[in-house]
Amino acid sequence: MIAEPTAEAPCRPSGQRNRKDRNSQDEAISSGAVNQSEDESGNENRQKNVRKRKRAHSSENDKSPSPRAGRSSAGRAGGSSSKRRHVEAVTLFEVVTMGRDAMQVVIDDWIEAYVADRDSSLLDLINFFIQSCGCKSVVTAEMCHNKEDSDVMSKMVEDLDEVACLQYKRFLAFPWILTVTWPIDTDSVEYPLIQSGPYGHWFHSGFCDFVSVLVAQCQQSVIFDGYLMNSLISLLAELSDSCIRAFRHTCALAAMKLLSALVGVALSLSVGIENNQKLYQLQKTKPVRQRSKPQLERIKNNTSELQMKRAEIENMMDTIFKGIFIKRYRDVLPEIRSICVEELGVWMKLYNSAFLSDTYLKYMGWMMYDKIPDVRLKCVLGLQALYGDPSLFPKLDLFSSRFKKRMISMTLDKDHEVAAQSLKLLVLIAKTSEDMLTPEDHSYLLQFVYSSQRLLASTAGELLYSTRLLNNTDALRSNSLDEINEEESHRLQTCGRVKALLHFYQESQLHEHVVYLVDSLWDCGGALLKDWTTLTSLLLQDATSHRAGLTLSEQTVLVEILVASVRQASEGPVLAGRSGAKKVISVKEKKIQVDDCTKITEHFLTELPKLLSKFSGHCDAVASLMKIPQFFVPDCPVDDITQVLSSLLTEIQAALDIHSSPAVLEAAARTYLYLCSKETTWSSIVRDKRDSVVQTWVDQLTVLLGESLREDCFSADEMKTGNISSTLKKLSAFHNCHDLQKWDLFQLLFPLLSVRGRRGEEDGAPPEVLLETLRCLCYSMLWSLNTSGETLTSRDKTVAQQQQLCLFCERSLHCLSHPDNRVRQQAFQGVCDVLSAHSYQLHVWTPTSFGPLVYTPSPKLQRALSNFVCTHVFAGSDCERQSKVIEHSELERLERLHTRRNLLAAFCKLIVHGVLEMSTAAEVYMHYMKFYNDFGDIIKETMCRTRQMDKIEGSRTLVLCLQQLFVQLKKEQEGSGPARAGVQTFTSIKELARRFSLTFGDKYRECLVMIHRTGIEFVFQGFSPSPETATPPYVSYLTILSEFSSRLLRPDKKAVFSYLQKQTADHVTDFREESWKPLLQYRASLLAAAKGEDAASNVSSDRKHNLPGRSAVSKQKQEGSKSPCGFSPADSRVNKSHRDHLSPSLQERTAEPLHPSVGRANLEGVIISSSEDQEDETVEVEL
Repeated sequence: MIAEPTAEAPCRPSGQRNRKDRNSQDEAISSGAVNQSEDESGNENRQKNVRKRKRAHSSENDKSPSPRAGRSSAGRAGGSSSKRRHVEAVTLFEVVTMGRDAMQVVIDDWIEAYVADRDSSLLDLINFFIQSCGCKSVVTAEMCHNKEDSDVMSKMVEDLDEVACLQYKRFLAFPWILTVTWPIDTDSVEYPLIQSGPYGHWFHSGFCDFVSVLVAQCQQSVIFDGYLMNSLISLLAELSDSCIRAFRHTCALAAMKLLSALVGVALSLSVGIENNQKLYQLQKTKPVRQRSKPQLERIKNNTSELQMKRAEIENMMDTIFKGIFIKRYRDVLPEIRSICVEELGVWMKLYNSAFLSDTYLKYMGWMMYDKIPDVRLKCVLGLQALYGDPSLFPKLDLFSSRFKKRMISMTLDKDHEVAAQSLKLLVLIAKTSEDMLTPEDHSYLLQFVYSSQRLLASTAGELLYSTRLLNNTDALRSNSLDEINEEESHRLQTCGRVKALLHFYQESQLHEHVVYLVDSLWDCGGALLKDWTTLTSLLLQDATSHRAGLTLSEQTVLVEILVASVRQASEGPVLAGRSGAKKVISVKEKKIQVDDCTKITEHFLTELPKLLSKFSGHCDAVASLMKIPQFFVPDCPVDDITQVLSSLLTEIQAALDIHSSPAVLEAAARTYLYLCSKETTWSSIVRDKRDSVVQTWVDQLTVLLGESLREDCFSADEMKTGNISSTLKKLSAFHNCHDLQKWDLFQLLFPLLSVRGRRGEEDGAPPEVLLETLRCLCYSMLWSLNTSGETLTSRDKTVAQQQQLCLFCERSLHCLSHPDNRVRQQAFQGVCDVLSAHSYQLHVWTPTSFGPLVYTPSPKLQRALSNFVCTHVFAGSDCERQSKVIEHSELERLERLHTRRNLLAAFCKLIVHGVLEMSTAAEVYMHYMKFYNDFGDIIKETMCRTRQMDKIEGSRTLVLCLQQLFVQLKKEQEGSGPARAGVQTFTSIKELARRFSLTFGDKYRECLVMIHRTGIEFVFQGFSPSPETATPPYVSYLTILSEFSSRLLRPDKKAVFSYLQKQTADHVTDFREESWKPLLQYRASLLAAAKGEDAASNVSSDRKHNLPGRSAVSKQKQEGSKSPCGFSPADSRVNKSHRDHLSPSLQERTAEPLHPSVGRANLEGVIISSSEDQEDETVEVEL
């Protein structure tokens, strides 16, 4: 904060001196004398200790009442309360954060002091604004007698003293010439307005209130003296034009708030003028005898005086606007631009007679193009206040026509808050004026009801409700008002609005999910959507001669709207894919939710059977209606609950006898699960009904299979095959949600997997039967494993479960080669899910009880699963070309991608859960780069999980992946095998290695060393040089391995380099050959001084000598901790005497001519030095 001023005359304190000191200072100032030079006042470094002592000395004065307070308390009777004494003891700057009441008291005291001595009090106010800027500055003041003096104006500068590290600003706040001195690094310090925490918020609010209270308290007296406001405006104009951010921001805010306060004064004067004019007209209407000429003259004089004051206030406002606003509304600081735009909206709203014109509106329109979202938001909020007042709309015609296109385009703003508020602005415009927005504009804006942002969607829903639904009176016009009562009128009005909503949904054709439309309308049209009685009656009514009913498509949509409104009332506005909804509801909202659920239960327990009966033939409608019981309240008091519930369950069973679509079966299974899970009076009724339904299906299936399976051959005709498939679908859907183990479906259905076809084919039963059989058997195995802790009570049951698991995996392996793709995918998905569940049960099983036995998939099954992933998930270019013929739409492509992602995720779970060997993941990692957009997240998560299990083995899997890709590439290049389209290029393998290396940090030192050691052994192990093969066949793999060198720490680099030297000592014959270039590059990458440094820059023949006086301990600290690798760097380290012995021969080799194919950047000599640090020991090796 600002430092306390010194005791000399030029530096004014904040009202903390006694009266005697003030009089002496006034005399010094009026004479124009300055006792402290600018150098002395600015040199804080030389006077630091002096100011500290003076600050400590003046702390006692801080606690004593100020001169202003003394005069005010002496002039007022009864003003000696404890609170008043506390308030009077503070300065103007300290009172900012003390509240509005304390502020008024201190400002009243300041006004009294100003009346007595305006020069000194004005300097106190000036010092307040300087302190509010957060500047640790010294303010020096001198009197200026002539404002137009050319010598004075030439001294108004803002300069920098680099020697003293101070900056000076000298400006005129007539009649004062002020010199402010502050440190250069002011911009790097937080000033009060931008301080974090609650203090910054309190100060901002208190500072704005101070300016408002100051003007409000002065409006009856000193504001019109021609001295205070002129000096204050001059001060704010000069400081707001400073290059220092703190001055510019604080004083720009003060100036805008000052103008807003002056607007309030002008409004008060306008009200006074209007009242006097009314009083004058009232006196004029009186008879001549009753008129009082003195009173008329007095009213006229008062009116003239008020008009003069208002003109003076408007003059001040115009000065602030032209002198400060026009310069600052386009300031580089976005906070200043936001302040200007926000206050401009306030001025136009409050004082529209002066500010609501195109002269000022253009600034609002221009700032809507600002690149900062907060500035655009302030513009939109300001315009909302203007367009919300219908009386102001005529003045906005030109602005609306000019900037309408921009306002509409802002609904697509990247900032969601700006987009939502822009749409709210357009909704206000649509409500106020029917002609401004065209039908095309309405159609465009109504699309946002399907937006992913709930605030934007709700605003668009408000527009839809107000323009399309609320004004729909077609149903009422067709009926005479005398013929219908209030209840019928409400029903007809609701029906008309519902039909308008259905018409909008059908004509827009923008989305197929009604739940998002319902969520958009919930805030404004919740009463309409929760009128379930009217919606149900509209669905149940039939078309008559005098009343048109709904079409089948409209009924289907209305059923979806009905179900969506039930879900919204029960669960709230949280939807998948839509953000911005409240996740925590209040107590009041929770109570409303409970009441709505009770109403839903009471209404639909009786009405839902009727709806199911009417729409029993429509699959989509039945699937939607069956979801409603999932939102019932279990303990709802309903008369004759048994009979009502039995009627509902009977209709559900009747619908299940008709339909076998997955949507209907899933909805019915989930409804039964919800009704059975609650421990209520109806749960036993629902369980008995469910068991009866399942028993009926099992009996039907037993009879059908007995007739169709003869001598291990499936001999059913098409009708029986359809019945078997339909029954299997129902059992699978219910087995997914319910435990049906007591019917022993595994023994019943397993023969279907081992039978032959009707003509003796090996593929067995028809594909649709096999598909549902595999799915049902998978659910049976999952339930068996999930309840093994309860059901496995003996050794025999445990062995039987293991046998079932073996049989299931064996037959699933056979189905992996089935001609039908759906059967193959279901077999793969089922065996992966069962093996994952079995692995989980092994982890949670306690040895004190019976549990599942250990089962390990056969090698044949493991290879089949791996091959299935490679052929069905990582489809090559041929498969992609075939898919282009099959996939006719983007939706089909996404569905196919979703299926492939599920298959890959199921396979990766087997690796993560330890069912498959971790090395199996190498087949998956190979495709990381090629299929990064489709499966990158799954593969990356698999890497992370396997590394958490065993970081060494996980890293070894990455090495295996790279080595397999490299070997495939070598075989392809040598022509030893058939050409394959899936072989990756050397560049792609190198990029894959770089991506792998980025996943390693400092905590994986052992892994990185292992990767390098394994790579070196892969290249050189088993190699013996011969005239035909001078280099290892896999030497180019070292280029790929060099991608991991940058992740090594310095001691690990030395260790790896030593191991490399040990492995290559007997193999390298001529280092200058082109075939050894990968080795040279790999060596250079190990000797790089830092991560990311170019390896070629470290190839040098210069030798570094050890510095004298360097201890072994310091060397060890420089090199870091001991390498975590399994071999020691000292195994092949060349000692100093040996290097000295090799130096001559090395120098001779350096003089030999190099082979022209070897780049100069890679070979400037054959001595490769480590330049890690100037004091590091040099590693020199003769090749």
